[in-house]
Amino acid sequence: MSAIPEDVARRKSRHDARARAYRDLSERRARLAAGTSIKPEFEYELLTMFARNELGAAVTMPVLYSLFALACMFWAPTVDAIVWLVTVIVAKVLLLDQARRFLHQPQAQLNIRMWRRRFVLLELFNGLALAGFALVGVRETLGAPTDMVFSSHVFIFATLIVVLAIRTMFAATLPAIFYAGTVPMTLAVVGRLLMLDNSFYLALATMAVGIHLYFTFLARGLRSTVLSMLEYRAEKDALIAELEEQKSVSDEARRRAEAANSAKSRFLATMSHELRTPLNAILGFSEVMKEEMFGPLNNPKYREYTENILESGKHLLHLINEILDLTRIESGRYELHEEPLRLADVIDECHRLLKLRAEGKGIEVVEETESDLPIVWADQRAMRQICLNLMSNALKFTPKGGRITLSVGKMPDGGQYLAVRDNGPGIPEDEIPKVLQAFGQGTLAQQTAEGGAGLGLAIVQNLIELHGGNLDLKSELRKGTEAKVVLPAYRVLQSMGPLQPLGRETHRIKGMAPRPPRPARVRARAEGGDTAAFG
Repeated sequence: MSAIPEDVARRKSRHDARARAYRDLSERRARLAAGTSIKPEFEYELLTMFARNELGAAVTMPVLYSLFALACMFWAPTVDAIVWLVTVIVAKVLLLDQARRFLHQPQAQLNIRMWRRRFVLLELFNGLALAGFALVGVRETLGAPTDMVFSSHVFIFATLIVVLAIRTMFAATLPAIFYAGTVPMTLAVVGRLLMLDNSFYLALATMAVGIHLYFTFLARGLRSTVLSMLEYRAEKDALIAELEEQKSVSDEARRRAEAANSAKSRFLATMSHELRTPLNAILGFSEVMKEEMFGPLNNPKYREYTENILESGKHLLHLINEILDLTRIESGRYELHEEPLRLADVIDECHRLLKLRAEGKGIEVVEETESDLPIVWADQRAMRQICLNLMSNALKFTPKGGRITLSVGKMPDGGQYLAVRDNGPGIPEDEIPKVLQAFGQGTLAQQTAEGGAGLGLAIVQNLIELHGGNLDLKSELRKGTEAKVVLPAYRVLQSMGPLQPLGRETHRIKGMAPRPPRPARVRARAEGGDTAAFG
């Protein structure tokens, strides 16, 4: 039996390994086709982030470029500044136009490799246009005063830092685009500073290179962070998709199970009703033959067979009734007809019904009932069936000369219990969940002729759950079994005390105020005393 699950697990492991290998091969093929080391869907996400960043700054970047152009007019000719501003805005407009087209196209129709190359070229053009800012007014500053030369080159150095920060924020996740947009500007600024042949400007040029390297490492860190985020999101989406798939499979399996259960219930109900009609005839005719109403049966064997037919028919009818009860309970068509009753009366009635059977096996049945127990609100037929099923089980497995105890009492929370305890062979602890299931039988029941169909405890559990209670089954080998059904506290009816102390009732007309106590003089007059006080 254990080889089957191991074989299934082995086949499932091989299937998962093949699926992983196929998935890895597909990813590598897609990466080779896209010309990148990352997944194509991640490449699309990175390009989308870049395009959205550019479109988000479609207004602010031209404004910033205009401020740069105004500032450089203090040391450079106005024409040079305007030419640079027009060039950089044209480059920006071309980049924004392509970014908008990229976002408007469906992902399935995009060639990621082509668009990445296009964005790199456009960014290179934009970087060269920005690098032109470092060349604006070169000739004019060479012969200018020292303070103007100092201020202009310091401003150019600050402009480089601003451009590096902006391009790092926009294109850090795409190294080729980042380098295309920043390297030309850095080279132009370093070249201009080195032209001045001064130690101070040499230091600024060195700082410019160092700052560019710093932003490069910063861009790599941002790229790694973004890729990790995309990886986690892809895993989350895959997990959600897998959960959705498993949920749909589970829903389909549940729907099929419910349909099968409903079909089973309908089949059992139909077949049970169909079986009862001929079974009643068998019981009736066999009872007539047993009683020899139309004449004696000369052969004793015929009489014995007739008794066997009658007993077998009764057993089959009992089994059909149990199946019908369980089917009605499982299908939700079992209706409780609740009324006030006493559990002590229920066990007393069941004791009388099964007394002859207990005496026939030599089993002593004892009732233990706590005094002054209040009545409960429950279905009398269901509670009687619960007690009969538990007592029948005890009678089946209790040996001759044994003892069965029927008890009723209070629970600590205010509820009441009905328990059947025997000193039979008991049930192994690992078999208790099995015997509580429908058609579940323990090893002892399978070894005895009185095993039954295994529906008694299942019916008991379902009936007590309809009342809001529960079944507690405890057993110990060679010591006996105790089955206890517990009704909740809200089903116990508490008696109400009188509204007034007895003997002190008052008779009032509805709506009238209570009569005030009479003064002592009035009481004396009413009792025939002196009336002079009222003169």
